[in-house]
Amino acid sequence: MVVLYVLIALLVLGVLVTANWYLWRRLFRDTTARPGPVRRAGAAVIAGGWVLAVGALVAERAGAPFWLQQVLAWPGFLWLALSIYLLLAVVAGEVVRPLVLRVLARRKQAAADGRQEQPEPESEAEPVHEPGPGQKSAPVPQPSRRLFVSRVVAGVGAAAAVGTVGYGTYGVLRGPRVKRVTVPLAKLPRAAHGYRIAVVSDIHLGPILGRSFTQKVVDTINSTRPDIVAVVGDLVDGSVRDLGPAAAPLTRLEAPSYFVTGNHEYFSGAEQWVEEVRRLGLRPLENARTELPWFDLAGVNDVAGESEGHGPDFGRALGDRDTARACVLLAHQPVQIHDAVRHGVDLQLSGHTHGGQLWPGSLIAEAANPTVAGLERYGDTQLYVSRGAGAWGPPTRVGAPSDITVIELASTRA
Repeated sequence: MVVLYVLIALLVLGVLVTANWYLWRRLFRDTTARPGPVRRAGAAVIAGGWVLAVGALVAERAGAPFWLQQVLAWPGFLWLALSIYLLLAVVAGEVVRPLVLRVLARRKQAAADGRQEQPEPESEAEPVHEPGPGQKSAPVPQPSRRLFVSRVVAGVGAAAAVGTVGYGTYGVLRGPRVKRVTVPLAKLPRAAHGYRIAVVSDIHLGPILGRSFTQKVVDTINSTRPDIVAVVGDLVDGSVRDLGPAAAPLTRLEAPSYFVTGNHEYFSGAEQWVEEVRRLGLRPLENARTELPWFDLAGVNDVAGESEGHGPDFGRALGDRDTARACVLLAHQPVQIHDAVRHGVDLQLSGHTHGGQLWPGSLIAEAANPTVAGLERYGDTQLYVSRGAGAWGPPTRVGAPSDITVIELASTRA
């Protein structure tokens, strides 16, 4: 097993080194006529960016001093996002480059043919100066069409990558937008028709997203005037000591609020955070259920808790309930839907996927999750997956805008 991990690590390292060498080649080597400071600066930028990125990841996981995490997080995580889109841009450039070269070659040939058809007047001919004894002929500089095209393609690609990451970062920092979804439930009584649940997941408070971001989330939730709030995991990336002040605005949630753990809580001290959110006024549902007036609301721990002996326990949360009542389950990961179906849950609310966060990450998310975003049905159970309010790693989203979803329950009896 150790040998397998080593081989996988070497493979990943080889892919990263090759990809970054290719990035340096297309952006710096191919855009310069000869070795010099530009090529050296490019190598320093790419290598330095990855040093900061790895440093940011290690500092967060190792619980380094919070000020150090903050220093490393912005440049390190943004480089991760930027390197993805720089690589995609130069790969796309491989398609554009030969087309542009072909067009320029045809234009040059057409211009040459035109000059041949119109001979120059003898009176305007330039005299030819022969080099003197011991002198060498001065080479006539010929513009390199290939160098010109490489510079144009690299410049356009870099601008597109920077613009994509910049806009995606702005989208996260401005705060999540409200999404409204109606979910019909057969067992819901007519009196509960129109009941609103504000679903927020994956806030990811940490060295980048802090107290002001939490306040935006709280203000957005309160503006929707929900009946209850469901925080379905991955609230934080860090300890209560470092991020307690960042989470403090949660006390201003106006509706009754419930919380279940996500996998990142188990990287950050889940027991401490469960107590902290309770102190902030949220009710943790740790493999537990509460009977609301018109339906049951249950919650299960995240599967990451199994390593600490606190994994999901569907039997404890749902085993003795009245199955004639509708049941809404809070479970961080969509993969928990299969247990929910077996226990007769009517609606599961989840997050975790971020909708892929950075396209084409959605393709990976689709391979690992039954549903990446939105509402789908699994037998008699419906699953809604939020894209999340924040972002992990790069504070950037591309093709997966952040959201807070207001689920409006509809009674089919109404």
